[in-house]
Amino acid sequence: MELQRVGSRASGKGPSDWFTGTVRIDPLFQAPDPGRVAGASVTFEPGARTAWHTHPLGQTLVVTSGCGWAQREGGPVEEIRPGDVVWFPPGERHWHGAAPTTAMTHLAIQERLDGKMVEWMEPVSDAQYRR
Repeated sequence: MELQRVGSRASGKGPSDWFTGTVRIDPLFQAPDPGRVAGASVTFEPGARTAWHTHPLGQTLVVTSGCGWAQREGGPVEEIRPGDVVWFPPGERHWHGAAPTTAMTHLAIQERLDGKMVEWMEPVSDAQYRR
């Protein structure tokens, strides 16, 4: 058994290459090999969001507070609230973040394949975000 105490992993700022706006990432877990799963709590300030991205084995989001938005390429922007669970299938291009006037926190759970968990792409433009 391994016990990781709260506060044993430092919070970090979401890098501007991957996020627009103010984002805090709190790492929660990363399974040692041969496990592949990892999870983090991600908090988006109002208007903050990810860049477009994909995950080789998909991603699950569990919204824990606030109000946010999520979109898969070609689909509508969906409002997401506490208790909502969002699944993005492997390779599906998508983004997620806070609503314009409300912060949002979600748990992000994904698996790595050949050492990679995410493929980051271009930022979500203001026009795309405001759709």
